Amino acid sequence: MIAALPVFFFAMAASAQTPAPTQTTPAPAPKTAQGPGKVATIHIQNAILQTKDGQKAAQDLQTRFNPRRQELEKKSNDITNIQNQIRTGGATMSEAAKAKLQRDYDNNTKEFTRAKDDFEAEVQQEEGKIMNDLGQKLMDVVVKYATQKGVSVVVDVSSQQSSVLWADPSIDITNDVIKLYDQAHPGPAPAGPPAAPPAKKQ
Repeated sequence: MIAALPVFFFAMAASAQTPAPTQTTPAPAPKTAQGPGKVATIHIQNAILQTKDGQKAAQDLQTRFNPRRQELEKKSNDITNIQNQIRTGGATMSEAAKAKLQRDYDNNTKEFTRAKDDFEAEVQQEEGKIMNDLGQKLMDVVVKYATQKGVSVVVDVSSQQSSVLWADPSIDITNDVIKLYDQAHPGPAPAGPPAAPPAKKQ
């Protein structure tokens, strides 16, 4: 049940110290350095993740919300245990005992659902603030990079709804933008090893 918690920055913190995958693998070829009307691609989400600010924000968010996440995991396990008792003992226990277990199951499920919804809403709100803040800073770097390199169009390929079906790896500027961002915003690197990845959806 707890596996359904979708937390983007928790996943980011888990991979914060490893290179983020992009839709294309950058090649050593020059990045859009020739000819007029040049086009470049960037994976904005990965770029934000791999900046020092992004890594620190991900770990700070995980540290802040992990205690509540663990509480939800415990509540989910408690509900599963009650469900197992109802299923395995239904044929032998008294009607009163079965009724009590059913009430416990219903009450715990309602409490869990409310707590889970509140948790997800609060985390998503904080994630949105972080993405907006870092996204605006990153856009300044993208514009500066594109202007200096003579790039006419920069396409974000991080969305699953992107219309880009294929792009030459040599026009991916994600890593270049990450480096420029960290040079412009040399914040402290996140401390400690990355946390374990969040549970996968069932």
